[in-house]
Amino acid sequence: MPNHHIWTIGCQMNKAESQWIASYLDSAGYQATTSFQEADLVVLNTCVVRRSAEDKVLGTLGLLKGLKKRRPNLSILVTGCFVDSDIEGLKRRFPHVDFFFKPGTYSELTSWAQQQGISAAEQGLLRGVYPARDSSVAEPVLSGEILPLHFVQGQNDRGRRARNDACEAPSPCAFVPIIQGCDNFCSYCIVPYRRGRERSRPLEEIACEVEALVRQGVREVTLLGQNVDSYGHDLPEHPDLADLLTELNGIDGLARIRFLTNHPKDMSLKLIKTVASLGKVCEHLELAVQAGDSDILKLMRRGYTIEQYRELVQAIRGHIPQISLSTDVIVGFPGETEEQFEHTFCLLEETRFDVVHAAAYSPRPGTIAWRKYEDDIPPEVKKRRLNKIEELQASVAGEINSQLLGKTVEILVEGKKKGKWYGRSRSDKLVFFEDAANWLGRLIEIRIEKTSPWSLQGRAKHKS
Repeated sequence: MPNHHIWTIGCQMNKAESQWIASYLDSAGYQATTSFQEADLVVLNTCVVRRSAEDKVLGTLGLLKGLKKRRPNLSILVTGCFVDSDIEGLKRRFPHVDFFFKPGTYSELTSWAQQQGISAAEQGLLRGVYPARDSSVAEPVLSGEILPLHFVQGQNDRGRRARNDACEAPSPCAFVPIIQGCDNFCSYCIVPYRRGRERSRPLEEIACEVEALVRQGVREVTLLGQNVDSYGHDLPEHPDLADLLTELNGIDGLARIRFLTNHPKDMSLKLIKTVASLGKVCEHLELAVQAGDSDILKLMRRGYTIEQYRELVQAIRGHIPQISLSTDVIVGFPGETEEQFEHTFCLLEETRFDVVHAAAYSPRPGTIAWRKYEDDIPPEVKKRRLNKIEELQASVAGEINSQLLGKTVEILVEGKKKGKWYGRSRSDKLVFFEDAANWLGRLIEIRIEKTSPWSLQGRAKHKS
């Protein structure tokens, strides 16, 4: 049996797409391996949102070039945001790569595979067959290039396996893409140029997929999109994310629902109230601010002021007092003064996010910022600003998490690391505990005995 290895870097959408690719290769007779050296087929699922990610992609392509010289029969495929519209240019730069395909364009992958004699079509898996809702008859579900992530055929759950680096047992958590692409064109962002404009999957199709996942043991789903708050605007009946959450909340056996990533300008009061009212939607939101200064936000083309962002946070916390909030911040954007950086720093001090993902600005060729603005903030200044935010957030997160000491939180157990079970609370806190029993996929209450800025540790109380 031939082996495949999928190397993934970047966002949750990339991880979801890698799971789809793994499912397809499984159905075509391949077996997953954790090593490039053991693989007969390698897929790189790439990211170029930041220069550091692109450098890792280039380094890995270089490693594979040497490997292919030694093993000419090795097949190398590349997808993700590294793959732009100039496929011919990529082929000239990287002649050792057998095939490039754009993110989410599964039909390109399956066409290539069929040409190579690799096919799962005879199993019905290319069409994304799901049992119809309220029926025992299977029906095909299609939505253009946004094919369903997971596959169901009778009681066979082979195609649903959630992957991790060790190829362990299936996870009780699954990513479910609901909208592909982005229409916002933030000045620093390459995503719309690589993933295209927004395309939503039909609500009924998503609900069928989630029901199928639950039948196979999934207990938590995370709905994905570059901007999930735009979900449904391009569909005939214009359902929105709140409608979708309400539909999924009624699925028996599903314990938890999460969604990301949100755009502050598109998050509605209806959505906030819906999250507050639905018992299965977790009390955690990722709400990227990117900068704490309105002038910088305008240069970024974010579509809101910092005053409007503060009002949104106030509304969220007013309706969902127990909410945990995560955010993204870019430091060193072109023209950012010390005063403007301090505005960002003060926002983080004031808002006290549970998690802050901070990064230094790096120009992305093809974006508006790359064309119009000079990258004029010295690297040492970016690094100093980044360090200052990281030090602040370590302190804030440590204080927030310390409030859970001695308290009990419910987690869904996702797996095991270094001999300890781990899972996340509804507020997305990572929790570790030790126990001899098999807790995978089960809800369990943990009494917290140790806290840190990044995780919690505790002891099991009882299960459900």
